[in-house]
Amino acid sequence: MTYQIPMRDIQFVLHELLQVPAMLQDCGQPDLDAETIDQVLAAAGQFAAEVIAPLNAAGDEHGCSMPSPGVVQTPPGFKKAYDEFTKNGWPGLACSPEFGGQGFPSVVANAVYEVFGGANMAWSSYPGMSHANLGLMRTRAVAQPDGSYRITGSKIFISGGEQDLTENIMHLVLARMPDAPSGVKGISLFIVPKFIPDASGAAGARNAVVCGSIEHKLGIHGNSTCTINFDGATGWLLGAPHKGLAGMFVQMNHMRVLVGMIAIGLMEAAYQKALAYGKERLQGRASGARPSGEAADPIIGHADVRRMLLTQKANIEGARALALWTAQLSDLQRLHPDPARRNETAELLGLLTPLVKALSSDLAVECTLLAMQVFGGHGYIRENGVEQHLRDVRIVGLYEGTNGVQAMDLLGRKVLADQGRQMGAFLDMAGAFAETCSPREAMREFTQPLIELAAEIRQLTGELVAASAQDPHAAGAAAAPYLRLVGHLALAWTWARMAEVGFKNAGSSDPIYASKITTARFYFQRLLPQAAGLCQEIRAGSSALMEPAVELF
Repeated sequence: MTYQIPMRDIQFVLHELLQVPAMLQDCGQPDLDAETIDQVLAAAGQFAAEVIAPLNAAGDEHGCSMPSPGVVQTPPGFKKAYDEFTKNGWPGLACSPEFGGQGFPSVVANAVYEVFGGANMAWSSYPGMSHANLGLMRTRAVAQPDGSYRITGSKIFISGGEQDLTENIMHLVLARMPDAPSGVKGISLFIVPKFIPDASGAAGARNAVVCGSIEHKLGIHGNSTCTINFDGATGWLLGAPHKGLAGMFVQMNHMRVLVGMIAIGLMEAAYQKALAYGKERLQGRASGARPSGEAADPIIGHADVRRMLLTQKANIEGARALALWTAQLSDLQRLHPDPARRNETAELLGLLTPLVKALSSDLAVECTLLAMQVFGGHGYIRENGVEQHLRDVRIVGLYEGTNGVQAMDLLGRKVLADQGRQMGAFLDMAGAFAETCSPREAMREFTQPLIELAAEIRQLTGELVAASAQDPHAAGAAAAPYLRLVGHLALAWTWARMAEVGFKNAGSSDPIYASKITTARFYFQRLLPQAAGLCQEIRAGSSALMEPAVELF
């Protein structure tokens, strides 16, 4: 089946849960109303379904090639699709109108990129990754008399580092000048074009930037993952000398949320296939089902198939709402008229960014595996498309810092660094929502577990702050389960908020409201209990990890 945009669910999140149009009005952008946002989403869904989704399987089969040294060819149809993408203005969707963009907020742009990623991750990674830079920490930059720099070094694993979609490629490169201070304080940021622009801005002479090879990978075969060699290439300094790391983190944090959205798109695509198969595949008799006249019942009537499908649905819709809320925080940080609100939002965004990236990509692998399991043996063969989604989505846990790095960022750089202050503020937000809703009887099945989990994480965070002062391995041992534990809190809070919207619209004929309530109930009853085991794992400490001698492995 062809991927279709989950339009109603995205509308629910943007308009009803996050109230993005109202936020934009408060931030001085009243023209970007719900109708305008829906038009953008509908156009994205059409482009995804009609243009790039049909290229997904074929691009995977064909892959990228190097017909001659340094020359990369993308799969057939990719360039034509990219030309249509640029013709319709998609690259500038979230860019400033001052520079020719359309000025849409990040929360809308990220929703669009979820759709593109779900339709064709390999293709969408070309324009998606164009907002990132290369972390060339050992690259050298030598100043030239004309104000440019000579950049020398190399880097592997550069997504779309060389391709035939555009006439030029602009590389953002981190490099060190000869007189730079040691350590990260001595890193500068440069722009290095594939072709040096002439006076009119058109591609001119070829720069000394060459693709040495393309990687042969598990998935995203249609995306060229390159080794790029800079052999005295001409580049220009961006920003102040030795301040490149700050710019790199701005780009990387943007990309962490974006790749999390793409992971959500892929597990949505896999879920769509699994759900359709579950409704169509006849096998066995579902317990308690009435005779249908068929020799067997659709497998969606079986409890275990429902478990797998509802797990996917709960994780996809919860992760989508959480990730789009995080993207909304980046808009508030930039647009809100109150400086205090901007600063408060910036701290919360910093806390949530590694969580969204790691949680979304881990859940995407788990849920795509469940989609494959729904198909049984048919999920393991190529014609149904789920195995490609699994191969493609596996890279997201490695992009922009592996998920282990994200976990250490959350616990080490965010939580332990300020003695749990930022985490405490996040727990206060979740707890305040739960306390406000608790008097309503219908909400208690969601608010009471949320209050209890917030209190448990507050206690556990204090224990980790104390333990890390005594045990140098405490943070490393706890980081991954701690991130998943906080992820459960974030998803539980998100599902409670969506259930609240559902109850407020309980009389509506739109089935999405009843669906939100029942899926929230599934999450709280069947998935949230995993948090108890994570708490136990974290409290076990580091001894079982660090005491065994290496030769005992």
